[in-house]
Amino acid sequence: MVQEHAAALKYPLPNEHTLEPPAAWAELRGTCPVAHVAFPSGDAARLITRYDDVKGLLADPRFERSGTGEGAARISAGEYDALTNSEMAAVLPGSGEGHLVWRRQLNKWFTAKQMARLRPRIAETAERLVDEMTAKGAPADLKADLGFPLPVWVICEILGVPESDRDKFSYWSDTMLNLDRYTADEMRASQAEFTAYLAGHVAAKRENPGDDLLSELANDPEFPFPDAALIATGQGLLVAGHETTANMIGKMTAMLLADRSRWEALLADPALVRTAVEETLRLDVNAGFGMIRYVDQEIAIAGETIAPGTTVVCSMAAANRDEAVFDNAAEMDLARTPNPHLAFGAGLHSCLGQALARTELQVTLEVLLRKLPTLELAVPESDLEKVQGLLVGGLVAVPVRW
Repeated sequence: MVQEHAAALKYPLPNEHTLEPPAAWAELRGTCPVAHVAFPSGDAARLITRYDDVKGLLADPRFERSGTGEGAARISAGEYDALTNSEMAAVLPGSGEGHLVWRRQLNKWFTAKQMARLRPRIAETAERLVDEMTAKGAPADLKADLGFPLPVWVICEILGVPESDRDKFSYWSDTMLNLDRYTADEMRASQAEFTAYLAGHVAAKRENPGDDLLSELANDPEFPFPDAALIATGQGLLVAGHETTANMIGKMTAMLLADRSRWEALLADPALVRTAVEETLRLDVNAGFGMIRYVDQEIAIAGETIAPGTTVVCSMAAANRDEAVFDNAAEMDLARTPNPHLAFGAGLHSCLGQALARTELQVTLEVLLRKLPTLELAVPESDLEKVQGLLVGGLVAVPVRW
């Protein structure tokens, strides 16, 4: 049974701002670095917000990467929790040698060499999407026209999914990451449809392999993966690689256009694109729920003893604004180097596809700067609306004109 705490803050923490952080982040880092919080389910957890604490716990190999331990806090109030009840958590090895083998096999598809191979095709797709967006005329929703379709195209390309099926992946991704938009029955039905599709897809790849990740994993003689693991891998890559990057494309563009001097600086010096992408990742205040760790043994965090059976949320977004680590942490520095932000986590369970996400964000920004130098927000920053209920955070729309 998860212990309740009278002084628990509601989590996620409320924030009336769209691109600026809640004031509570700085307060918690300064005075309450291991805060008591209550999830939407009502279950209790602890929230950590300091950089060193977040990085240390994320990199600690003793703890599971998600809240799936016995007695772990449930996130949502509904009976079906797509994050903690996901079949992915049960099928894919979360630790030990099995996890290392799984990551090693997948890492082959996210190397610098693979990114260099994919980069021209990503750029070609981004340019086509921008051309289609501009052909319709301004104003346009950059998220719907560019941010959302580009990453799903890339993930489906990696998985060998036909282009005609890619809209289905968008829907399945949304249902797996939304806390309150869908009913439990809708989420179960979506999960069943997605699983059935991937089961057929994996069978086809075993029979007629192509030049894609699932084909390679399905026919690897040294490390034969069962169908269930391949299905879970496909689901995991979609969840991790589509919705997160789709939202970040919109948020990155909004952050850079909110202060016109930032966009002008990039136009004047396109070499800043790489460091600018890293800085927008660091300053993302709508990064989602955070990373969960289930503590099954006693641990000390910020001088406080955390008892076994505690669910801990690591807020990478709050940690990324820690003044103890980043000079002028609240300010956007397009040339910030080094920039050891935690947007992709840390340690053994850091984001597998971070090289892909970086490539997509860099290419998108390069294409926008080249093709739409006059790009600007079509609404005041204060009118941008945050997505409600999505675990990865994001903006409902990013209206732009040029």
